[in-house]
Amino acid sequence: MNHAAPMSEPPHEPVDDIRQGAAAAALEASSNVPFWRKTLPNVHIGLAIVGPFILFALFLLLVGANPLEIYITMIRSSFGDSYGFGEVVVKTTPILLTALATALPARAGLVNVGGEGQLAIGALTTTFAALYAVSGWPAYAGLPMLAIAGAAGGALWAGVAAGLRHYGRMNETITTLLLNYIAFYTVGYFVHGILKDPASFNWPFSPQIDDSLRLPVVTGTRIHLGVVIALALAVFIWWLLTRTRFGYRLKTVGGNSVAARLAGIPAERMQVLVLLAAGALAGLAGMIEITGIEGRLRPSTGVNYGYLGFLAAWMAWNQPLWIIGTALIIGATSVAGNALEMTSGLPSSAMHIFMAIILISILAFGRGRAK
Repeated sequence: MNHAAPMSEPPHEPVDDIRQGAAAAALEASSNVPFWRKTLPNVHIGLAIVGPFILFALFLLLVGANPLEIYITMIRSSFGDSYGFGEVVVKTTPILLTALATALPARAGLVNVGGEGQLAIGALTTTFAALYAVSGWPAYAGLPMLAIAGAAGGALWAGVAAGLRHYGRMNETITTLLLNYIAFYTVGYFVHGILKDPASFNWPFSPQIDDSLRLPVVTGTRIHLGVVIALALAVFIWWLLTRTRFGYRLKTVGGNSVAARLAGIPAERMQVLVLLAAGALAGLAGMIEITGIEGRLRPSTGVNYGYLGFLAAWMAWNQPLWIIGTALIIGATSVAGNALEMTSGLPSSAMHIFMAIILISILAFGRGRAK
């Protein structure tokens, strides 16, 4: 007759003692921390959130505007009706993608300021492909090809900075920033040249792309399929960075590239790879601007979205899911800027001052946290 074996207690692991000891030490250390030191980080967070609104209110008072009325106008114009909310979503999409193009290299210790130029070149290659390669194609075949063309254009532009860093030992912060200006004039060169629409009455823009190559939109709004693509990519990058071995290795590279090399991680190869991927994200934003909004290439296509994305990434401390929220805030601020110009007489550039105040507050908050 078989008898069930008695249940035995799991073996006691030494690591359990270590964890319990560490937890007890942490609890004891926490109890010895003065109250003012515990609350200081919360004060920093509060100042970082409220401070920009107070400073911008002072600026509005200086120029003779009523801050309360301005803030109410900003909220109503952005979220007061379906049209305003739709415009916020439309503006948020490229900002979200270029912010991800900043956040991904940041995990590897790189500063990519080149989302602006990578978006522009992505829009340029998308337009070339739409007019000369896939013109007349159905949407199910043409749109994926345009997405590849846009991403490839952005990756190619980022590859210039990656090559200069890898072979020339040049700082990617400087090179990506300078390449933005070259990209802007490159787009201008083509829309004044071989891409110029013959029927444009000398205006610098390309011919319209086929309707079959436009992204589907929600009826009655300008909200397009690119919104879903951007949100999906934000979730994917969050998963990639936080739930995979690749993300852990990338964090190691960003924390200490020398230690990563000693641990056998190909640090430089990974940095080049994420810079190319970042360029592809920004290039995809250019494709979405062409196929979802503009329908043709102009010198002003996507202008400033790269810099706004950089700001959104910094506001979220390069956390992909937080970036969704910060990109939405900046998108709403951009829409509010246009409304302010029409209703209160303030120039829309006043919103740029507001955004600059936010960025300075974040930088100051970061220094406070570091101390």
